[in-house]
Amino acid sequence: MLQHLRQPGVMALTLSAAGILLIVMGIRQSLGLYLSPINTSTGLGIVSLSLALAIGQFMWGAFQPIAGAMADHWGPRPVLFGGVLMFAIATAVTPFMTDGLGFAITLGIVSAAGAGSASFSVLMGVVAQRLPAEARGSASGIINAGSSLGQFVIAPITQKLIQLFGWMSAMWTMALLALAALPLVGKLTDQTTAAEAPANLQGGLRQAVLDAFKTPSYGLLHAGFFTCGFHIAFLVTHLPGEVDLCGLPPSVASWSLAIIGLANIGGSLYIGSCINRFRSKYILCVMYGSRALLVMWYLLMPKEAWVFYIFSAGLGFTWLATVPPTAALVGKLFGARYIATLFGLTLLSHQIGGFLGAWLGGLAIANYGSLSLMWYADIALATFAALINCPIKEEPITPPLHAASEV
Repeated sequence: MLQHLRQPGVMALTLSAAGILLIVMGIRQSLGLYLSPINTSTGLGIVSLSLALAIGQFMWGAFQPIAGAMADHWGPRPVLFGGVLMFAIATAVTPFMTDGLGFAITLGIVSAAGAGSASFSVLMGVVAQRLPAEARGSASGIINAGSSLGQFVIAPITQKLIQLFGWMSAMWTMALLALAALPLVGKLTDQTTAAEAPANLQGGLRQAVLDAFKTPSYGLLHAGFFTCGFHIAFLVTHLPGEVDLCGLPPSVASWSLAIIGLANIGGSLYIGSCINRFRSKYILCVMYGSRALLVMWYLLMPKEAWVFYIFSAGLGFTWLATVPPTAALVGKLFGARYIATLFGLTLLSHQIGGFLGAWLGGLAIANYGSLSLMWYADIALATFAALINCPIKEEPITPPLHAASEV
């Protein structure tokens, strides 16, 4: 898997991008742990706070194509620097908010915009444009694993900080941690590893986007990724609430989120290595289908801590491991020139699903005191996603020339 990353500069670029995601996504994916303590402290209600996080899910996705287009036009350096600073500042000022509107602005808009500008679309664009084709699958798997390692490390630290010092101090600590991504941005954008020459598309970015949306396979990819966003945002926001509804301590929730992150490290690395061996659409089909089966298993099991841990390990293997094959499909369909923008648009669809997953989960708890309906919706959407990826038009995998010559 790592043989293609041994070229000069390739591993340094890959690890820098992975480190940025480790910090930014690790902090972002632990936000669900703040929901209950903020509600207890402010009395604003789960629905109001869930709406703020749901807005954040949408805005994170909305800024992916914007950040991608800016990076395609001006380069990734100013976009990544600005995104990290926005994210850190918003995290630092959130504890000063006293009403739902304030949390919606800080967590829902500014924080999400900053995290979205320093996230997958720009980083995967750097990989596609600066790394040789044979290294991209493995590199994207490692970069994706960085976000999962961040969740594994940062979720339990966040929970412990909340328990010891309160949610405000925990959030200020995370704001300082976010600034640690800035040196990695400098390292990443200093890389001069040459990529294959990008396709010279007629009409520029606008025409590339219009042509993409005329392609049926691109629409199918969006639809599948929408369901992925629903699944992930629902769980990352409301898994702590589900643990509480089952009468288990908060530590079960934090460790469950950490296990998801740990399992996704292995999942991301494995899926990244599969991209050069299997068609990405079939990889996505299997991953989405496994989610439906796993949720069915969870609903049939007793709600004990060990069930949550096994459930989390299974979920984690595919958690964000959908990102590398989705980015690979965008690259195969349209080339690398505008991949940051076009992949960013698929992430927007992902986060529209994320908005609904986070928001509807809060409504389900408030109105029914249970997440049962959400689990059934998750099963249906995961099954739909597995089926809808199959018709995507993707060229068969061809072995590298050097491998063919050795046979």
